[in-house]
Order: sequence, then C-alpha cells, then structure tokens
Amino acid sequence: KYLPELKDMKVMTGGTADAPQLEPLKRPITIKHLLTHTSGLIYDLPVNDEIAKLYDRADLWSGPDLNNFIAKVGRLPLKHQPGDAWTYGVNTDVLGALIEKLSGKTLGAFLEERIFRPLGMTDTGFDVPAEKMNRLAKTYKHGPDGKLVEAEPLVIAWAEAGRGIESGGGGLFSTAGDYARFAQMLLNGGTLEGHRILGRKTIGLMTANHMVTLPNNQAATRQKGFGLGVEVTTDPGQLSIPSSVGQFGWYGAATTYCQIDPKEKIVAVAFVQHFPFNEHNFFAQFATGYYQGLK
Repeated sequence: KYLPELKDMKVMTGGTADAPQLEPLKRPITIKHLLTHTSGLIYDLPVNDEIAKLYDRADLWSGPDLNNFIAKVGRLPLKHQPGDAWTYGVNTDVLGALIEKLSGKTLGAFLEERIFRPLGMTDTGFDVPAEKMNRLAKTYKHGPDGKLVEAEPLVIAWAEAGRGIESGGGGLFSTAGDYARFAQMLLNGGTLEGHRILGRKTIGLMTANHMVTLPNNQAATRQKGFGLGVEVTTDPGQLSIPSSVGQFGWYGAATTYCQIDPKEKIVAVAFVQHFPFNEHNFFAQFATGYYQGLK
C-alpha cells in the first residue's frame, strides 16, 4: 500500500546478472520480513555473487531521496522468496522509506522528534553542523604495508548537509556517549530518564530469536539468532568469547559496535572508525575484556 514499488518484485533463481532467471513472488514482503532481514533483499556484497552485480549497477545511494532509492530497489530481484531465509540486505533502508511515507516527515526529522530529542542525543543526526565539524573523527583503513591510512567516506555517510540520502540502514553521525544513551534505553526496557520510547514487551519481541524456522545461512548469524534488527545470543557455548543468553546488538560498516547484555546489565559501545568492516579480532578482545572485569 505505502511502497507499491515492491509489490511485483521477482526472485532470482539462477542465471547471471546479464541473463537472470526469475520467478514471481509467492507471498508479499511484510514489515516483519524487513525487520528480520528475511525479505530476500541483499547488499551488494561478494557473498551474493551474480545478484550482487545487479545491486551494484543500480547505484542505489546516488539519488536525491528515499523515493528514488525505493524506485531502484523495486526494479531489482530478490535473492530468495520472502520468509524463506536470512540474508543481510537493504531491509532497514527500506524501513526508513516506509517511515517517511507513514509519518509524512523526513527520516531525520522523525528520528529527531521521536528518539534523539527525548533521549538527549544532542550530537546525533544525518548531518554534522559546521560548528561541530572539527569534532568529526576520520575513518581509517589498513594500507598495503599494514599501516593505517585515511579511508574514503562511506557513500551514504556525507557529513555536509544536503549530501546523500537519509537512509534507515546507515549514514547517521553520532558519539559514543549519545549512542550509549540509546543503548541504555533498550537495556532499561524502552525508557530512559522518564522518557518512554518503546514498550517493555516491544523490546521483548525485538530481542527474541525469530530464526527458529529458518536456516541461518550466512556467517553473521550462524552462531546466533536474529530478532527485529538485532542479533541475539541463544547459546553462549557456540561462541569463543564470553556472553549471555539474551545478549543482543549489532554493528556498523565503520567498525562500530553495540552489544547489550540484560542479564549482566551491560551496555558496550565502541566506535572504531575503521572501514572496511574486517577488524573481527577487536570485537572478541573488547568483549572478553569487559566480561573479565565482572566480579
């Protein structure tokens, strides 16, 4: 109804990017499919092979707004039928477009009104004001000699106002302190300092494992479950680092990290500023360190 561009999408069952084999949808894409990354939408990551080439060619982030983004997405195929498997993709980005349609506001304005302002997140938004630009941290990568060199900005993360689109899946600027307030709200069951953002049972639904009937077919969730936008620890025995049943969180492309452990009352946030996302040893060492600090 609100995103008709997604109504008649096709599923790629084989072939190549130049000659894809397609089949019609067996069921429509739902909000839950988007929240759980089971819609069949992908990111243009190498693991997705031929279909990733189509997403790369679509240049999804080059348009002026989310309407342009959704129009491009609607012309792409899905990797699998909605609800059949878990594949990390542009689902949260599509949800951002849906929020704009439902609210009649830009995504940035909606987030500012409903989340950032009530939580006192004064340094969070899609743009960095000119007077704060000197506080913006650079992003780095490892060069051929192993030394850190400055990385190019992510295509959806331009700090200057008016550049890029306000994407639900990435592109926000924030501080570790601001994001810790957001994470503390989640740990508290949806509230912080008297401001109710989400209901307690909504948090419970969000952090439940929704993958019980699905194959965990990608490395990101092979040892964990997945809820509504977050990974969920279901069996710490499968992990090589300390954890707790019910721990949840997610990561960002610039090696940003947030994990919340309701059992131990822990909020852990790290903004590493390394792109690409490949510093996996850091996450293990960081988690081991703060769990070892428990008495």
